[in-house]
Amino acid sequence: MSETPEPGRRVIPQRQSSWAISLTRRMAAAGILPNQISILGLIFAVIAAGCLLLSGRTDGGLRVALLVIAAVAMPLRLLCNMLDGMLAVEAGLQRPDGLIYNEIPDRLSDIVVLAAAGYAAPGIAWAHDLGWIAALSALLTAYVRTLGRAAGAGEHFEGVMAKPRRMHVMIAAALLSALEPRFGWPRGSVLLAGLAVVTIGDIATIALRLRLIAADLRSR
Repeated sequence: MSETPEPGRRVIPQRQSSWAISLTRRMAAAGILPNQISILGLIFAVIAAGCLLLSGRTDGGLRVALLVIAAVAMPLRLLCNMLDGMLAVEAGLQRPDGLIYNEIPDRLSDIVVLAAAGYAAPGIAWAHDLGWIAALSALLTAYVRTLGRAAGAGEHFEGVMAKPRRMHVMIAAALLSALEPRFGWPRGSVLLAGLAVVTIGDIATIALRLRLIAADLRSR
């Protein structure tokens, strides 16, 4: 069964999976609130960011371990982003301040992960700048989506580099970074390539969303 799109909510097919539904019911029965899961998602993002940051200052097996931990923490962040919504909507545990907890940890999570990835390449002078540019572009994709909602055009989640894909790119980059010594690549260069992909994708996503929002507003 495919998920039916709901206004103001991203389509995530995994919401319909039996394991996600069962896990949501268990958490609701245990008294876990959506806002708590939103904060947990930010904690996983901070763990990923810390590991990426430290990977630029370590070598050998420790560096590989840090990159793997980062690659594991990022999808756990995405899992929390899905489960908090399921607890709020499917389990009926939405709170008046839920929008704040849903949005702010998400934005902070993108910023810390992407900025930290830029600091994982200490030997490349412009690496820090690329990390912050990627973080800013991610923030702008969410801003444009929210702008569409505020303007009355609804929320547009379209685009090649929405939040899940940003993390997918960085997960792959973190894992592939472990191969840099074997091929003689500069430390952090694969993460920088991931940041470049994220930035270009974000720019395309921003342009698409703005075009769709403008078209919606003109049609009204």
